[in-house]
Amino acid sequence: MATTAQIAKSNKKPKYSTRRVRRCWRCGKQRSFMRKFELCRICFRELADKGEIPGIKKSSW
Repeated sequence: MATTAQIAKSNKKPKYSTRRVRRCWRCGKQRSFMRKFELCRICFRELADKGEIPGIKKSSW
């Protein structure tokens, strides 16, 4: 979990666009972030397993 100071810092507009910090909207994690869903891999998997992300289902073969 990200601290409130880290979240506040990442919400500020950066000096350069490459310094932008993208965070998961559920837990605040910045690593292993998926831009398309705005989630980290752990939250993505939890929501996908529950069926809460439309169009995503578990692959099996």
